[in-house]
Amino acid sequence: MTTYYSCPSRQSTLANAKVHLNIHTLWRHFGFPGEPRKCCHSPFRQDRRASFSVTPDGKLWHDFATGEGGDAVDFLQRASGLSQKEACRKFIELAGGHFIPPPRVARPQRKLADAKPKPVFSKFTKGTLADFKQLANIRNLSREGLELASGRGLLWFVTLKNCPAWIVTDAARVNAQARRMDGKVWVHLPKPAKAYTLPGSWASWPIGVMEVRPFRAIALCEGGPDLLAACHFIVCESREADCTPVAMMGARQRIHSDALPLLAGKRIRIFTHADADGTEAAEYWAEQLMRIGAVVDAFDFAGLRKVDGSPVNDLNDLTQIAPDDFENDRELWEVLP
Repeated sequence: MTTYYSCPSRQSTLANAKVHLNIHTLWRHFGFPGEPRKCCHSPFRQDRRASFSVTPDGKLWHDFATGEGGDAVDFLQRASGLSQKEACRKFIELAGGHFIPPPRVARPQRKLADAKPKPVFSKFTKGTLADFKQLANIRNLSREGLELASGRGLLWFVTLKNCPAWIVTDAARVNAQARRMDGKVWVHLPKPAKAYTLPGSWASWPIGVMEVRPFRAIALCEGGPDLLAACHFIVCESREADCTPVAMMGARQRIHSDALPLLAGKRIRIFTHADADGTEAAEYWAEQLMRIGAVVDAFDFAGLRKVDGSPVNDLNDLTQIAPDDFENDRELWEVLP
């Protein structure tokens, strides 16, 4: 049930790969600080004098202090510690099958907090066993999956508007969304809704993106319930070591520009809701992600049914899939990327 995004380049040779993959993209792939430019700090060592240089087209680099230098493949080899043969193979792998943009125009670094004032939220608390059991029952999720979300700092609890609620947020603390523990709507909103984005939140900030660095694979979801469902599937598929969830709080949001570099080079599967907004979001997010070197596909819920016969519309619904659909579709045995 997965739909793979087609891409313009299918490179198989090192020469062709060099056309599509440059040092600018590799710099973001490895998560190095700063920007690669004509005069910058070395990403490989302590460099107080900014004695490192990358050409504007991102094809060549040189360290004036050590005398090292070379092309993009040499940069990858130096950054990864691979042998020359393995570095060439890895370079072709990173360049193949997805679109890599031309180098970005160098611009002054902007601190995260400078973009918009950081919100001040109420103090959130860790969940108790009773909290996890109640929420697991409401959302049809495993307690172990909720404990994983809590352990990664993505699931919290609080009382808002005199109502016990669960919160999704991350270490950045710039976006937080709450839902009532009783599953009812927030009546204080101009238009009552089940999801309440806390005042001051950066709505386009992907929750969980601060935690992605150690992980190879990302489950990119839409909304808080699907974020928890992704944790449920991570536990079910024993993927705790290499997969983590990230969630956008709404299909109409575009991935925040300050968050995108954290996802560069990752293996990402998109799980949006099965509606027109979800389809548009998947296409737009995929375009954003492929531009920074991520390998992207999207999961398609079409044709799947829940045990009550109603359609599966999102990742949380997938936890209630009809047994026949599960048995007949082997791809459902491994939902995650």
